Amino acid sequence: MAGFFKAAINALMEARQREAARYVNGVLLSLDDATLKANGFTREDLKKRGSSYSFV
Repeated sequence: MAGFFKAAINALMEARQREAARYVNGVLLSLDDATLKANGFTREDLKKRGSSYSFV
């Protein structure tokens, strides 16, 4: 039974980590290209990773 709960917690943590990464990618996409490049990111790579941040 303990294995089931451990697997469930691990799955929950992985899902939350993916959600956080999508949010961060969305925020990074709101930056200009020069700032992204200066910090080692490209807009194309960030778009490939997906995002969940919406601009209102």
